[in-house]
Amino acid sequence: MTRTALPDHGTDWETLSARMNDMATGDVKWRDGKTAVYVFNAGEDVSRVQKEAYARFMSENGLGPMAFPSLKRMEEEIVQMGLTLLQAPDDGAGNVTSGGTDSITMAIKAARDYARATGKLAKGVQANIVLPWSGHPAFDKAAMMMDIELRRVACTDDFLADPQAMSAAIDGNTIMMVGSAPCFPYGLIDPIADLGTVAERHDVWLHVDACVGGFFAPFVRMNGADLPAFDFVVPQVKSMSADLHKYGYCAKGASTVMFRSADLKEHMGFDTNDWPGGRMMTPTLAGTRPGGAIAAAWAVMNYLGVEGYRAKQGLVVETREKIEAGARALGFEIIGTPQLGLVGYTHPERDIFAIWGKLFERGWFTSVVTKPKGIHLMLSPKHAEVVDTYLADLEWATEQVRGANEPKEAKEIRYSG
Repeated sequence: MTRTALPDHGTDWETLSARMNDMATGDVKWRDGKTAVYVFNAGEDVSRVQKEAYARFMSENGLGPMAFPSLKRMEEEIVQMGLTLLQAPDDGAGNVTSGGTDSITMAIKAARDYARATGKLAKGVQANIVLPWSGHPAFDKAAMMMDIELRRVACTDDFLADPQAMSAAIDGNTIMMVGSAPCFPYGLIDPIADLGTVAERHDVWLHVDACVGGFFAPFVRMNGADLPAFDFVVPQVKSMSADLHKYGYCAKGASTVMFRSADLKEHMGFDTNDWPGGRMMTPTLAGTRPGGAIAAAWAVMNYLGVEGYRAKQGLVVETREKIEAGARALGFEIIGTPQLGLVGYTHPERDIFAIWGKLFERGWFTSVVTKPKGIHLMLSPKHAEVVDTYLADLEWATEQVRGANEPKEAKEIRYSG
């Protein structure tokens, strides 16, 4: 690969803009609703709010609350809205982070330091975390950074966390157990109340990863769906992660990490004074904290409000139900019982990854699951406009692979570099 050097002379913006547009010609067509992963398209009006709010505060830094009290106020209001939606006690607390991995990492850091401070984890002893096999790889990343053992436990036949099996994996050095609401691969809500019972029996910190559903499930519940308990209403839940840039429809990157009490949150922060620059305190992993992401989140949440979110999340659920019905009619099987905006489906006879490839030829870009092999959709309000086209293309793709044998080695489909 030839190394690119900084140009000797600057280039006018019109030329650069045209070059950027040319670079983007190979990108997925998410604005057309043909992407069901990475992007959450809630409409042009929401996009405008994102952009204008982000641009207005793009140079401000949330690291300096004394310099930018506006960002401090917006962050506090964002967190309070999140805590209210997730039914936290009055003493609940939290922060805006840069994304789900940041939120999960900081929750683990808080749980580890809490265990040390309370004498539950002896000095020099390796901690461990117990989570279902469907838990997000962000837990692996955080555990690797903090030298924590990660114990993944097989899910039930319904693709849910297995409380009994997780209980058996817990020991005296377990600092956290995890449930998802929902998990990313299957879009299913783990039995958080049952996990709470296990957490209480072992006196272990229970974290709920609601990065996908934290700003979705509360509105589905408001719309009348019978969802299992998944948030702070379960007394043993000590922390939750919930992404704003997913179903909060806010600009990237913005997430939240929330705690049952301010005392628990105190174990998350970083504080040092051993350098010439004076005391440095950061609530989350990041130093610089982009003001644009905080401002855009605050603006979108206030722009949509409960009424707007209920309408958009209701539209997504209707779209998911329509895709489920259409897929079943074509001979596909739905993975588990989805209730939110994610759905995975497989086929008992056809090569599902070959079908994915055919859909890709038609411009569709989605995720997959490997066990069972299936296609995975993370739906947005925009997909309501293209659902009929998707189902028609799914029928076409299924016919294209009729009679195809399952490959001996399935080609890996990657979503990162």
